[in-house]
Amino acid sequence: MNRKNSTLRLVSIGYLMASVAGTTIGAQSIPRIQFEKYKLPNGLEVILHEDHSTPIVAVDTWYHVGSGDEQLGRTGFAHLFEHIMFMGSQHVPVGAFDQLLEAAGANNNGSTTEDRTNYYETLPSNALPLALWLDSDRMGFLLPTMDLAKVNLQRDVVKNERRQRVDNVPYGRADETILAALYPRSHPYSWPVIGSMADLSAASLTDVQNFFKTYYAPNNATLTIAGDFDPATVKKLVAQYFGSIPRGPEVKRRVTVPAVSIPRDTFLVLEDKVQLPRLFYTWHSVKGFSRDDAALDLLAQIVANDKNSRLYKKLVYELQTAQNVNAFQDGSRLDGKFQISVTPKPGQKVADIDKVVETEIADVIKRGVSQRELQRAQNVYKASFLNRLASVLGKAEVLNSYNYFIGNPDYVQQDAARYDRVTAADVQRVAKTYLGRPKIVLTVVPEGKKEMMLSASGGDR
Repeated sequence: MNRKNSTLRLVSIGYLMASVAGTTIGAQSIPRIQFEKYKLPNGLEVILHEDHSTPIVAVDTWYHVGSGDEQLGRTGFAHLFEHIMFMGSQHVPVGAFDQLLEAAGANNNGSTTEDRTNYYETLPSNALPLALWLDSDRMGFLLPTMDLAKVNLQRDVVKNERRQRVDNVPYGRADETILAALYPRSHPYSWPVIGSMADLSAASLTDVQNFFKTYYAPNNATLTIAGDFDPATVKKLVAQYFGSIPRGPEVKRRVTVPAVSIPRDTFLVLEDKVQLPRLFYTWHSVKGFSRDDAALDLLAQIVANDKNSRLYKKLVYELQTAQNVNAFQDGSRLDGKFQISVTPKPGQKVADIDKVVETEIADVIKRGVSQRELQRAQNVYKASFLNRLASVLGKAEVLNSYNYFIGNPDYVQQDAARYDRVTAADVQRVAKTYLGRPKIVLTVVPEGKKEMMLSASGGDR
């Protein structure tokens, strides 16, 4: 979840043109990010990247905590703190955090996933000390001002956000319905990042305070600074503002998760305030950066992730029976899922859509994909790598991401090479291995029209 808005991964038009032309863009064209990494005595990791091309600097703090670190009955805490952390601290009055940064010409935000929470500012380089002071104050001095009134205020904000983004949004409850069916109840990804209304209501002030004490400490965080700065000066500022913050308890991260078992295709229906039904096909897959992760990313691109994809051309262009299609491989720190979604056009039956989806998947499994399809998908991913490196904030996020998930900030070229190494045979193999397994099939239907769902027989009920 994101406090203000979502960040979309853009694709370079120039590289899309190259992909259409069949040109291969090598991983060696992805530049390395020069950086320095060190650690303070209190355990705070610091990553510095100099970029003097513009007088801009990004400060990006990752706390190694997400919804996957929560417990059953106490969900939504990581996302709740995404909001509380902007509510002021011992030396920063309520509302002053945003006011001070905006007066300096800065943009700031935060986001939460299953695996981490980040807070970031992009600002003129001469305002860097302000950002570091503000971030250090909420890391070291948030707890003294965290009273029940603040928690209740942000609890209500998060509840309202849930209403706006989940409960009162068309198809908004699909994701949590799928997660609960895909993963066993004890799995840390079986609940949504935003949490449940019941859990948010039940959380006591002590529950929230203990969560902060456990996870929001310097030894569970990485501070990345990228942009126009002098390293010697910045190191002094980091030591000045963060060095005296005491370590927290050692955090024991989950390294394994309960096994996922889907013995047969499971068909679900969810009634919602929608005009059109929508089909969601979800398979259990693999965690991020594991052996088949890149091949599954490329499979999603080829099958349904842009206007050149198989399902888009078949359903939207040729048959004109669907409004949109989408696919993605979601490889997180501990586990992963692969999903295809399709929204039929008015008057179209989900059973007819399903026949096309199943036929295209079966074709990839049986015949594989062409070299041209693979090359186009690879070029799209290479373009996304370059776009992520186009800003200082993008580079800060890349450094933080690789540092957290791989243990090495210097991984962008190796990551790009993962996609270069994927062959057409790899794509066919992962399609057979993962999309050949039983899946969760959810049909979201208009209220009172359960008969529109896709059933186990392959037809509408």
